[in-house]
Amino acid sequence: MAKVLVLYYSAYGHIETMAYAVAEGAKSAGAEVTVKRVPELVSEEVAKASYYKLDQAAPIATVDELAEYDAIIVGAGTRYGTVASQMRNFWDQTGGLWFNGKLVGKVGSMFTSTATQHGGQETTIMGFIPTFLHHGMMYVGLPYAFQGQMGVEAVKGSSPYGASTITDGDGSRQPSEIELEAARFQGAHVAKIAAKQTA
Repeated sequence: MAKVLVLYYSAYGHIETMAYAVAEGAKSAGAEVTVKRVPELVSEEVAKASYYKLDQAAPIATVDELAEYDAIIVGAGTRYGTVASQMRNFWDQTGGLWFNGKLVGKVGSMFTSTATQHGGQETTIMGFIPTFLHHGMMYVGLPYAFQGQMGVEAVKGSSPYGASTITDGDGSRQPSEIELEAARFQGAHVAKIAAKQTA
């Protein structure tokens, strides 16, 4: 049984929702799944003033525990075409893991969100892939076997690089069912590959 960590940062709850869909998919593939989040960097005062979602139940992860998992699926929103600083800050503290090769051979994957259809979903994921590769990890995306990312009948996120959702500028749009299906598919896909790696 593969051990999968879904590690996320969510300011407004969209990525939190996606994270639990990813976890659901990984569990459906037989994985032992843990959902955790990275620490917030802004003060509680700023978070409240910005209407951040502060009632998230997932516990805070530590850097050292990353080595305990066979696969790490990262979720974070996009900020100006790149990953939110809270997630970047967390991974910037993994030098000790890198130095000791603790993540070599593990599976990495990512999902994200943007306010608009062209707000940097692909650049965010593509920009984070080198972090996985520098750690010696194997990257797994969202293959076109998930046909839900095809077609233009509706506004929807996701690409072969990873699942994603679109929030609208005011955060009013929640992940659609097809976007949640993409997240579940990606979670299951990663879990199956991680299981093969650990067999």
